[in-house]
Amino acid sequence: MAIKLIAGLGNIGARYFNTRHNVGSKYVELLAKKYRVILSKSDMLCGYVGKLALENNVVYLLIPDSYMNNNGLAISKFVDFYQLHVEEILIAHDDLDLPPGVIRIKLGKKNNDSHNGLRDIVVRLNNQFNFYRLRIGIGHPGEKSKVINFVLNKPSIYEKLRIDNVINEVILYTENIAAKNFVKVMNQLHSYKPNV
Repeated sequence: MAIKLIAGLGNIGARYFNTRHNVGSKYVELLAKKYRVILSKSDMLCGYVGKLALENNVVYLLIPDSYMNNNGLAISKFVDFYQLHVEEILIAHDDLDLPPGVIRIKLGKKNNDSHNGLRDIVVRLNNQFNFYRLRIGIGHPGEKSKVINFVLNKPSIYEKLRIDNVINEVILYTENIAAKNFVKVMNQLHSYKPNV
């Protein structure tokens, strides 16, 4: 099964624009911009939705219209409306365990308690967790007590350049991602060296 939905997690509102926690939604925004896809507000699907026509596949793009802790609502509504299998979903999100400028793709695991957005998705999908994840590295502040403030603030200029560069790089492999040619994508991204 090909990827049918790419959703980018984040918090809605100007306060959170360009924060570390919103790099998932930023990926979808830049992907839509690259392919000239308009993301339109859908009250029924609780988010901003677009349709990306690729050579061998059609992929829907989604940015939930909610705070991170409730991002699963839009995903579950989308899955129900379009009758998607969870294996047809790619969720783009920030990842504290990866440094800025690093991206990894993996199949979800049962325990996603460390990320509120992922946890909400799993709950709203009736504990189905085997969707794909595009993990976008944002780094870690070093102490657990600093995490909330860290993710809700903007990255440094250096970090932002690294994050933007690697997002733009992964966008080049959109057709391979949609076709689940993840080995090819990761072979390219593992050798990718940010120029900042």
